[in-house]
Amino acid sequence: MVGRAGELAELDRAWSSVVLGRRRSPAVAVVTGGPGVGKSLLVAAALDAFTPRPEVVLSGTARVHSPAPYDWLAAVLSGRDTTRLDLPADALAWLAQQPTAPRERYAPGTLLRLAVRTVRVLVGAGPAVLVVEDLHALDPASLNLVGELATADGLPALLVVATRPAARAVSPELAGRTLARLCGVRGVVRQHLGPLRPAEVAEVLTQVYADPRPELVHEVWRRTDGNPYALTELLAAHAGQGIDALLAPAAPPSGSRLPPESSPVVPTSRRAVPESLSPVCLTGREAEVLDCLVAGMSNKQVARALGISVRTVTVHVSNLLRKTGTASRTEVALWSVRQRPTQTQSVDHEVVARASAPQQ
Repeated sequence: MVGRAGELAELDRAWSSVVLGRRRSPAVAVVTGGPGVGKSLLVAAALDAFTPRPEVVLSGTARVHSPAPYDWLAAVLSGRDTTRLDLPADALAWLAQQPTAPRERYAPGTLLRLAVRTVRVLVGAGPAVLVVEDLHALDPASLNLVGELATADGLPALLVVATRPAARAVSPELAGRTLARLCGVRGVVRQHLGPLRPAEVAEVLTQVYADPRPELVHEVWRRTDGNPYALTELLAAHAGQGIDALLAPAAPPSGSRLPPESSPVVPTSRRAVPESLSPVCLTGREAEVLDCLVAGMSNKQVARALGISVRTVTVHVSNLLRKTGTASRTEVALWSVRQRPTQTQSVDHEVVARASAPQQ
């Protein structure tokens, strides 16, 4: 990864400390940065490079559409066969957010202990990697769980947390306390990813174009603010064209920019469909996923229709919500319909009915 060699080496050293059994509690790595700087890409690259390979990888992120307690653990348990786990079946059903979960649940403290125990059972003898993505958007119960796991005695794991800064979180105070707790762990790896420097942008461009001109490199760096995601989108939008195409003015329907760092993250309950819709640039796959959402498909149905994983669908849906400034699949479906002036108002009601249907 261009510009991230030092960070990868740090994560590798943290993993080695777990493999060699030098710790009684998990090693912790906290990766922060704004949107699009490559936090998830860094974590994925580190996982691919770890030697020996992790015996267990437990990965989860915030639920985009319907946040509920223990979202992280629910994502970890999704699709797993939990019938053989030596844990109370009703507690597992509740933690996994299964539709058959009993209405009555355990007391919060008991449920937290059961959540930690569930992770211990899944990790087993390890060594394992626990990946927590988008901590800034997690529910309070998941934040408590992540904090407990960071100090769990005898848990042979590397806990990797990727998040935006606490000030950009849905609940800044809760996220701040959790990050402070994580950063207080002995030997914690603390990384903050910033934008790429001009020399690093030049290195990326050299992988695509032979010997890019210095003035062009600087202009691309200025246009993308050194943001790896914006740079990747720019290269994808002009794939197969000459290097000068990177500086061509964006067409009105496809001029997209990442949301400014200064704009606060607003809880979904307080957000609404934007009244004035700015031009948005979607990738080909995002456009396909958006069409499926308008058709009222669940994430599993989208995955089957497009031949991709449910996790990949979730990432695309998250990107769609971010790019369009909407808060739910219903809103993004309505946003799509309103981009088509030939559609009638009655179609909007159909979209609401389909997109609001419970997810299977």
